[in-house]
Amino acid sequence: MTQRQRQIIYCLFTVLSLLSVYFIFQIRFTFDFEQFFPQGDPDLEYFKEFREHFEADDNFLLIAFKREQGIFNQAFLNKVHQVTLDAKRLEPVTQSLSVTTSKKPIKLPFGGYSFIDVIHKDDPSKYRRDSIRLMEDERFVGNLVSEDAKTAVLFLKTVDNIQQKPAEQLMVDLDASIAAQEFDEYHILGRANFQKEIVAMQKREIIVSAAVSSFLVCLIMFFLFRRFWGITIALVSIGLGMLLFMGLLGFFGRDLNAMAALYPVLMIIVGTSDVIHIMSKYIDELDKGKDKNTAIRIAIKEIGLATFLTSITTAIGFATLVTSRVAPIRDFGLNAAVGVLVAYFTVILFTTAILSLFEKDQLIEDGKGAMLWDGWLRTFYQFSFKNTKQIAVGFVLFLLFCGIGISMISTNYQLVKNMPRGEKITEDFQFFEQQFSGFRPFEFAVTVKADSLKADDFLVVQEIAKLEEHLKGYEAVKGVTSITMIYKSLNRAAGGDRVSNYKLPTSEQKFNRFKKQAERLPQQGNVLLSTDKKRTRIAAKVLDIGAENIKEVSNSINSWIDREIDKELISIRQTGTGLIIDKNAKYVRDSLIQGLGMAVLIISLLMALLFKNIRLVIISLVPNLLPLIFAGALLGYIGIELDAGIAIVFAIIFGIAVDDTIHFLSKFKLSLNKGLTIEESIKVTFSETGKAIILTTIILFFGFLVMLFSIHPPSVTIGLLISATLISAVLGDLLIIPILIRWLLKDDEQKPVD
Repeated sequence: MTQRQRQIIYCLFTVLSLLSVYFIFQIRFTFDFEQFFPQGDPDLEYFKEFREHFEADDNFLLIAFKREQGIFNQAFLNKVHQVTLDAKRLEPVTQSLSVTTSKKPIKLPFGGYSFIDVIHKDDPSKYRRDSIRLMEDERFVGNLVSEDAKTAVLFLKTVDNIQQKPAEQLMVDLDASIAAQEFDEYHILGRANFQKEIVAMQKREIIVSAAVSSFLVCLIMFFLFRRFWGITIALVSIGLGMLLFMGLLGFFGRDLNAMAALYPVLMIIVGTSDVIHIMSKYIDELDKGKDKNTAIRIAIKEIGLATFLTSITTAIGFATLVTSRVAPIRDFGLNAAVGVLVAYFTVILFTTAILSLFEKDQLIEDGKGAMLWDGWLRTFYQFSFKNTKQIAVGFVLFLLFCGIGISMISTNYQLVKNMPRGEKITEDFQFFEQQFSGFRPFEFAVTVKADSLKADDFLVVQEIAKLEEHLKGYEAVKGVTSITMIYKSLNRAAGGDRVSNYKLPTSEQKFNRFKKQAERLPQQGNVLLSTDKKRTRIAAKVLDIGAENIKEVSNSINSWIDREIDKELISIRQTGTGLIIDKNAKYVRDSLIQGLGMAVLIISLLMALLFKNIRLVIISLVPNLLPLIFAGALLGYIGIELDAGIAIVFAIIFGIAVDDTIHFLSKFKLSLNKGLTIEESIKVTFSETGKAIILTTIILFFGFLVMLFSIHPPSVTIGLLISATLISAVLGDLLIIPILIRWLLKDDEQKPVD
């Protein structure tokens, strides 16, 4: 490499670095449940149509204020009331309701209806009577007050599809209002709070993962090279690759979502792998007596091509995720694929330009390490030759073990298992699960089929009431609300506000009298009734019992609907954000199989072009299926549910596992081309490439273990799975590949090489 070429490369990377620093500050962090909607799904299309007639089912924010002695205390109720009023004045809030502002209808002595306060907060003498009436009223218990009367809930309705900045500002304002009242205990649940807290977690995760990964790489480089320039070149190359990648994301305006914490880890470990391979080869050539320019040319020619192919295959592994219907997974796959290529070009241009200036003793410390490595690799080689049958039997037993584990994989994931560990947002989520109706929306769209009827006609409302009562029979289904609530409330008011009268009127004549009053109420709008009155909704919540369990509940309800609901009057279809997100499990499985199949096909074609030998293609693929099978088995044995986040593990594993296989077989083929026998070529490959393979695996192993520091459970799971399966990948390369080579590529004699 000439001095002129080096100067051009230095200038190019200096400019790119400065631009990257600028664009990094343009990166945006986002979180939205709708990101996880599977695009193209028929239920999603129906849901979009449904939302044209009704407001969203996730436009709420619940704030629970707990007082251990009970809510019926004037000072406590005044605090709740003040926050209720404060929230009402906030711009994104369209409704603010608590027990202190709630009213119920009563019938006036001379006809008509009026509304009275549920609690007379300014008159403690009425608290006892108010408490008795309130705790008997299903309209409020479980919604605005807990069953033990120790928690009051503030219900806030926000604008539909609230965006990130307004959501964050809303939470800042609410936090200030709540703090001013000095509550002993409070909990928050809702879309705006999720947006604020999850984005904060994303930022923290990126900083922590980058910091811990960088520290780990520093330690590894110190023990590996023990020379200032060797360590510095490696670290600068890796850091530069990550800087350019993050700058590229900012330049293209890519929003970072919940999976963004993986980017620093991926960039650092992929960059480290490339750096070690190229530096190890350069140092080996210098050790053979080559001058610097010759050594760097050989390193670029032999390792550069292999590293390019490994980068391409890794990128393909990530790119297969673009087949997913879930946007965050597609984004992650595309971004990670680009990141791998950025790391490669940084190493092949910048690192080699710097590296070619230094001699061996400036880069690495001589010592007993090399002799120790030679001894270990020679032992490994001898073991692989002498125990071929035992290794083959172990391989078959391993496959049986994995098959059992894979059969145990579950997709019964729960939202709480994806929430940050030890954080208040998770504590709040669990509080609402235990004390109220939780977070998951559970919606049913009702469409009137009879031309002569409307959704608020007697016959239709009766059918809706039947389903509503059936839903209340499921323990996991909570907070069921429909248009029947209005008529039940009016009937109760007409019956002296007695609990026993909270039911639908039994006669159509009586119902129609209430209907005239109901039409004057402001509650219907697009909440329960569409403007054309041909559609209505049944809104509920379902506890976080797991996607598969919820599916069983849904199937049971749908079967009941088919049997019991008059299909000539109405049609009923389940919809809502909960249903759409839960369908991800099916699409995760489908896209996983489809994507991996595509990756195997593309990489097989690349291997065929590289090796021009169908047997080598087979040899290259078999060991790389092992870590995929092992990862699936671990999911089953450990009891980790397969969801959208965990699915990316398989793309990462396949993409990375292929790297070492390509390095191994490339060196093997080069040795064959030099006239060596198969066994001599295996021996040379072990001694020259085995060290780099083991080192990169160790780095990858600990690199992904960095994710144990994450507070995001899926990230922890991903780190554990990848770290564990990488061990199976390197064992496959060093044990299975030599056996397959000996079986499929035989020469005249086969004996171990001393």
